[in-house]
Amino acid sequence: MIAEGGGLRCATESCYNSFNVKVSKPKHQQVFDALSREILAGRYGAGQKLPSEAALMKRFHVSRITVGRAVRDLRERGLVERFAGSGTYSSGARKALLFGLIIADLGTTEIFEPICQGIANAPNAAGHALLWPQSAAAGGDREQQAAGLCQQCVEREVSGVFFAPLEMTPHCAEVNRQVVGTLRKAGIPVVFLDRRPDERGPRERCDLVSIDNQRAGFLAAEHLARCGALHIGFVARRGQASSVAGRIAGYRQALGNAGEVIYGQPDSAQFDGLVCANDRIAGEVMLDFLRKGVRVPEDVRMVGIDDVTYASLLPVKLTTIHQPCVEIGHAALQAMLERIARPAMPARDVLLDCELVVRESCSAVAATKPLEI
Repeated sequence: MIAEGGGLRCATESCYNSFNVKVSKPKHQQVFDALSREILAGRYGAGQKLPSEAALMKRFHVSRITVGRAVRDLRERGLVERFAGSGTYSSGARKALLFGLIIADLGTTEIFEPICQGIANAPNAAGHALLWPQSAAAGGDREQQAAGLCQQCVEREVSGVFFAPLEMTPHCAEVNRQVVGTLRKAGIPVVFLDRRPDERGPRERCDLVSIDNQRAGFLAAEHLARCGALHIGFVARRGQASSVAGRIAGYRQALGNAGEVIYGQPDSAQFDGLVCANDRIAGEVMLDFLRKGVRVPEDVRMVGIDDVTYASLLPVKLTTIHQPCVEIGHAALQAMLERIARPAMPARDVLLDCELVVRESCSAVAATKPLEI
């Protein structure tokens, strides 16, 4: 029996094996064959939504399980993409896409390199390419680097850009706005890595992929409290990115909206526990303490955030919050492909969970009862 629309057989379709014996194809294979022929024939163009599961069940007279298996097989073959809460979309004739990176000082940090590797090696990265541009800016001017990288991406007509907004430079807010504005004018979608340029500003249909920074701050402060610290401070640097604001919010939540943020070197006599905005700050504070004869963790317990390599190489191995960088890269590419497929959807924050890594800088055994979040 031939279904309307031509060439697509219903669930009674049969074939012949090598012994010329008539056998019936599994129903899910029949649905797969029918839909794959339609996609490859151009009936569903790239980015076009396929009928709902209910519609496919009615059309092929099969169960939801059968439709689900057929769609899963289509996805594994790269013929469709499935977006939770939205539906299934045709990949059409798969087009190789070129993506750009705007990450100042790339190659000198420990967070963004594995994130980029995660993007390049993501399960859905096959056939696509990642432009790893080099900036001609001299003297380590990160603002000029960002502007130069943006220009390269526009000139190469990339399909999308992964952007780590600048922080702690004289004109970082203005440069970030210019970069996003230039890319928007060129019609290039943007996925932010780690942070947004300004949480208060318009989101411009740009997605963010990062860890859940509020949870990171909460976990760090919670652990210090469980270890017995009574006076817990948060150490940051002025002008840091919006991600740090989230970490501070989580730290304060764990302490019942109490706590104190220190911009600079903390007083070891005032605090017996410190959450640091990142591992770099934690390392600087720890080394200063040790030079002054302040013992870690006997006098002050410390927790960082990021879990970079040197966290375990400091004189006192650092307890920290681990960022799943490779998984952030995977999620960033998925977010980019979804943004390209559905450019008009609202901006999203894709927040990955993080976990505590306990080392020597918090040597006390934590209590068994955790704080509530």
